[in-house]
Amino acid sequence: MGIRVLKAGMLTTVQDLGRTGYQSQGFSVAGAMDVRSFKIANLLLDNPENEAVLEFTLIGPTLQFTSETIIAITGGDFSPTLNGEPVPSYEAVYVNRGDILKFGSARTGSRGYIAFSSYLDIPVVMGSRCTNLKSRIGGFKGRKLKDEDYIGFRIKRRYLPYFLSRKLKPDDFSAESETLRVVLGPQDDRFSRQGIETFLTEEYTVTSDFDRMGCRLEGPFIAPKDRTDMISDGIAYGSVQVPSHGKPIVLLSDRQTTGGYPKLATVASVDIPKLVQRKTDHRIHFTAISVEEAQKLYREEEKEYERMRSEIHVPCREVLDCRLVAKRVSKLFE
Repeated sequence: MGIRVLKAGMLTTVQDLGRTGYQSQGFSVAGAMDVRSFKIANLLLDNPENEAVLEFTLIGPTLQFTSETIIAITGGDFSPTLNGEPVPSYEAVYVNRGDILKFGSARTGSRGYIAFSSYLDIPVVMGSRCTNLKSRIGGFKGRKLKDEDYIGFRIKRRYLPYFLSRKLKPDDFSAESETLRVVLGPQDDRFSRQGIETFLTEEYTVTSDFDRMGCRLEGPFIAPKDRTDMISDGIAYGSVQVPSHGKPIVLLSDRQTTGGYPKLATVASVDIPKLVQRKTDHRIHFTAISVEEAQKLYREEEKEYERMRSEIHVPCREVLDCRLVAKRVSKLFE
């Protein structure tokens, strides 16, 4: 009762919201890169918010199901098919025993997610089921999935109410240029006024040096006031670190826990999915906002999730329309 990995894709791992509380001991948080897509996948299935999913990058996996379950696919467009037929994303989909789910290369975005109503049978390590590739802990044997791996399910859950309503508008990752909102600091005082202006007005491009640890950007030199090295301190998700070469590096899920280069800014958490779904040579701009504005954006996104939950928990409009038509027709023969 579970899934068999026929083809693992480029980088497919088990992820949740991350392993918190251990950075002081040197363990990265890890977890899903695109937290929004991760949350929506679980939301569509009424899963716990932190339930583990499969995250895949650039080239998706091919999976065979050994029992019935319900899945939800979110993130970029990987042209998914079920038994050779196109299957929708951002929608609850019932799969049968023996069905084969196949993903291609990313047409838009760069990362995709699959949630399962039957929950992946992955052990909890230090409070999380996520895969930490550098420490080789958590997830499936602490590594990315390989061909012929098998992951079981923890429960039998093959029914969800309001099934036909469980669909949402897919997020659009087709843009080749994005603006990321950032909060300046904590070491913005180490950069010249001209350097900060360059960061906030010039265009940067995504390089091929882009993985779960961070994204190195190419663009104009960001001038410091003096030296760029400093005593190491903690690194937050989305920190924009600027080493001596003057080019920004945005630190992501598998980031190091501390770093000795100044951090000019931190990307607002709601905008990180815009970055992690970009591809090489896509363009990035930065604009500064306050801490209060970033907090407001976070609260608005949480309200949006609540609206999504309400939207998928009503009888399907199409079903209601059919019933209304049938009722009207029946009155003609009374």
